[in-house]
Amino acid sequence: MIQDGFILVDKPEGWTSFKTDRFVGRILGTRKVGHLGTLDPFATGLLPVFAGKGLKFLRFCEGFDKGYSCRCVFGAATDTMDKTGEIISEDYPSADVLEELEKTDYALIRSAALKVKETKEQLPPAYSAKKIDGVKAYELARKGEMPDLKPSPVTIYSLDITDIMKRDKGLAIDFDCMCSKGTYIRTICSDLGDITGFGAYAESLRRTVNGQFNVKDAYTPDELEKMAEAGDFSFVRDASETISFLPEIKLDPKQTKDIKFGRKIAFPIDVKPEGGERIYYRATNEDKLIAVVFPQEENGDLVMRIERLYAHD
Repeated sequence: MIQDGFILVDKPEGWTSFKTDRFVGRILGTRKVGHLGTLDPFATGLLPVFAGKGLKFLRFCEGFDKGYSCRCVFGAATDTMDKTGEIISEDYPSADVLEELEKTDYALIRSAALKVKETKEQLPPAYSAKKIDGVKAYELARKGEMPDLKPSPVTIYSLDITDIMKRDKGLAIDFDCMCSKGTYIRTICSDLGDITGFGAYAESLRRTVNGQFNVKDAYTPDELEKMAEAGDFSFVRDASETISFLPEIKLDPKQTKDIKFGRKIAFPIDVKPEGGERIYYRATNEDKLIAVVFPQEENGDLVMRIERLYAHD
């Protein structure tokens, strides 16, 4: 049974990310599974799931940027900022207001999107998996307690409206968004509603991009089930692909042997670590991944430190 690597799953609506993990674990015959970037149950799309020894690569991927497609409904707000919540306010634009909006090519909506794109900090939703003192925010919210959430830095690289639709009540927009880790699309919808004065929530959400991976290359659970039943496990990918974005250091045979035995060696390239932030590199020999390493100064010398050794896997 093949069980080491990762799978790009196209998560269906209604599935939790953990249900997706369990599904992957079942078809691969392992309990060692974990996903990259939790998706809400109502959301669909790209969910990379790591299995077996592939889990050793997961933490190097947690900072990936992500891409989404969303449908945002204007005229109401919900407590969860999405369609699964309870409506807490309604202010649907009238037919006259909609006519005026259409005459201006929905300038109010478009200007709100431009303003939201400049967001530098974002307050996570109360109904989110953000932890406060070890407790998930949504667990507190469901008990009627207000989670003590703090704003987090985010970057919204693009926020492009792709369609605007009048509805029987109000209107909706479709937009594509590329953003940094930790950005909540539901909050973007809520902010659009606040700026326009109508209120808004996410009606549908689909993740299309996670780092260098695209939902076009993902498999639905039905597809995965059928392939596994046929003995075709070509959907399991080499987990070392996930860190191909790290800069590469090519080791010679002696350096490779030294790393395997934990010997201290000089960092082979001239770099200057700044601000205490670690910069990771892929250390390879003959195109084989040996370790993830980082430079560190010791007594004025720059030495190679091992973050994760893969040579013995």
